[in-house]
Amino acid sequence: MAHTILVAGTASHVGKSTVATGLCRLLADRGISVAPFKAQNMSNNARAVPRAPETMVAAPAAGETPDDTNDAYGEIGVSQYVQARAARVSPTTDCNPVLLKPRGEGESQLVVDGVGVGHYEAGQYYDAHWETARAAAVAAHDRLAAAHDVIVAEGAGSIAEINLHDRDLANVETARFADADIVLVGDIERGGVFASLVGTLELMPDDLRDQVIGVVITKFLGDPELLAPGIDAFEERTGVDVIGVIPYDDPGLPAEDSVDLPATDERAVRGDADGVAPEQSVTVAVPRLPRVSNFTDLEPLAAEPGVRIAYVPLDASLDNADAVVIPGTKNTVDDLLAIREAGFDDELRAFDGPIVGLCGGYQLLGERLRGVDTEASSAAATELASTKLPGIGLLPVETTFTPEKRVVDTTLDLDGSGPLAGANGSVAGYEIHMGSTEASEVIETPFARDGEATAALGASRGDVLGCYLHGLFENETVRTVFVDRVFDAASRDRPTESTPEPSPYEQAADLVADNCSLEALAEVSETDL
Repeated sequence: MAHTILVAGTASHVGKSTVATGLCRLLADRGISVAPFKAQNMSNNARAVPRAPETMVAAPAAGETPDDTNDAYGEIGVSQYVQARAARVSPTTDCNPVLLKPRGEGESQLVVDGVGVGHYEAGQYYDAHWETARAAAVAAHDRLAAAHDVIVAEGAGSIAEINLHDRDLANVETARFADADIVLVGDIERGGVFASLVGTLELMPDDLRDQVIGVVITKFLGDPELLAPGIDAFEERTGVDVIGVIPYDDPGLPAEDSVDLPATDERAVRGDADGVAPEQSVTVAVPRLPRVSNFTDLEPLAAEPGVRIAYVPLDASLDNADAVVIPGTKNTVDDLLAIREAGFDDELRAFDGPIVGLCGGYQLLGERLRGVDTEASSAAATELASTKLPGIGLLPVETTFTPEKRVVDTTLDLDGSGPLAGANGSVAGYEIHMGSTEASEVIETPFARDGEATAALGASRGDVLGCYLHGLFENETVRTVFVDRVFDAASRDRPTESTPEPSPYEQAADLVADNCSLEALAEVSETDL
């Protein structure tokens, strides 16, 4: 069985994902077979990955390639997908066996082993489904541990939530069933890092306190000599070594949840720290949907020199935008009603630049929604079931909702049109959506699978395009053509390409390697790191 290291935290957003990702890449670079694991995650930023064969009713036969007809794909949180790539292993649903996807009204969709089980309030989940979720997490960890030398597990939130100690799957239960060594991460940017570390150690379950092998302090700015007396006092008080102090830096890992976004009534800009002058840049407006999901689709654009991703409230004007990208949504129907109430549909219809809708954004751009949407709130679902709900109407397509959910990793053929005119060839990505879309009249269908181009994959008219392919802008050809189109629409010259930065995995690995004592970690964990 593998050795498990649990990267736990004093709170949310203290840098656990960065440390875990960096460890995955470092170990992989040293020739160690390593896999990421997070027993339970809460995120609407998900990826489609192959399901663990042991969890499938009808697994593909030996040597058979998984396809989208045998439920071969499931959902995991984006962080575990990234960590698997950092570890240089193929991600499966075992990397994140339990995923909670918030949809509003205090409910989340429960996804176990990649497959949606139902929508539950927190109390319902803990009362009726937690034991099943725990069993799935234990089984997934055991499978990973049988196949690898080291498991790098990531906790969730704080490991010291005393009201949840009897049902804390990602932290307490993982540390116990995996007999994990615990690396505790604290964020000095918030202030009071030593108090939070000491308090966390004091409030942890007694049996886990002895499993803590070291502490990592993240987001440090300033003179290390000024921090040294605090480290000495902390180590003397607790008997736990500080094995790393990581400076404040952003390696560019994908955001895990909407906490990284502005509030729905605020505006925020991403990608504006590239040194390009405002008069030489372009702005891609992204409506801040209340139930936004998979907004990581925008990150490749934000990394392009001169491109500003502006998250805007639904009551905002598009006068200063050069293009619009509508991201996915966990709840298309309710977000459509929110768009109409705010008048953003009128703004879109009056906009004369490139518009792209991704997944739920594609559905919103159509003429009508109909059917039974199990993701919608009760009021919106009732309205949808009783009538055809008018969409924004920029694409002549209709979406029909059914209880079935499509989850698949896929490669399509693109014959670009509209905002993607000139982008041709294979494009890779993934689909996670409910509902199927059909054209209501003859329309351009730039995406094809197995030689068949239909509106079920995507459609375009004029300068408006929609598709179901998440990860669209991760494809360099697509991204280049779209960014060129946006600069053309703004009548500006595109800035000269800058020197590419190392991958987020390499940057995270460098942060850990340069600022943490792997020798100390190896010694206390009795693992050859």
